[in-house]
Amino acid sequence: MAEFAEMLRQLSTAQKPAKGVSVYSRFVNRPAGRVMAALACRIGATPNQLTLLGALFTFPALAAVALLRPEPVMSVCVGVALALGFALDAADGQLARSQRSASLSGEWLDHVLDCVRIVLLHLVVLVAFYRFFDLRSPLLLLAPMVFQLAAVVIFFAGILTQQLKARVAVGRGGPASAWGSVLLLPVDYGTTCVCFLFLGSRDLFLVLYCVLLLAHVLFMVAFLVKWFRELHQLQRPAQ
Repeated sequence: MAEFAEMLRQLSTAQKPAKGVSVYSRFVNRPAGRVMAALACRIGATPNQLTLLGALFTFPALAAVALLRPEPVMSVCVGVALALGFALDAADGQLARSQRSASLSGEWLDHVLDCVRIVLLHLVVLVAFYRFFDLRSPLLLLAPMVFQLAAVVIFFAGILTQQLKARVAVGRGGPASAWGSVLLLPVDYGTTCVCFLFLGSRDLFLVLYCVLLLAHVLFMVAFLVKWFRELHQLQRPAQ
């Protein structure tokens, strides 16, 4: 038990900066991933194995959304499976950093599966809306498409911005803002996972999903403007 506690302590020092992270990822997902990483270390699992295990939780759950009629029990199982997959996504990075075994191939695998997960999530919601929801207007079928667009743009532009900043050795800098962490909650993937717990209550899920959609669109615009300005400022000294 003492060895396990020491492993948790070591993992806590191998965290990414909290700046730009929502309260869900900071206080729920990362701690859960830390426990999973510690358990994985005890049994000798690798970061890539954790990444693939997360996919085994995520993708069957998403398939169930498209194939099965939403019911309360099914919805809870889907939401929990998605949340566990997200926690394992945090665990693989923590394990790699603590073991100093991070690799380009591991990071590539992690990001590719993240991209597939984001795209597939909204595709299965579109299928579920068409098959199982009594939508008041067919225009609501556009909601998953717009949500997917916003989520993919935020994911891609965020990674690209980090890579471009790394070229000029610019860190994320500054302490994490408590209010900023709260404001980012609607665009955290973990919040979307929680939303699926209510898939069995179709009207409630539709409302929650559309609220998160609106948040993603607004944040997408805000992020793109912010990131473009930051990169524009960084290139000025070189001109």
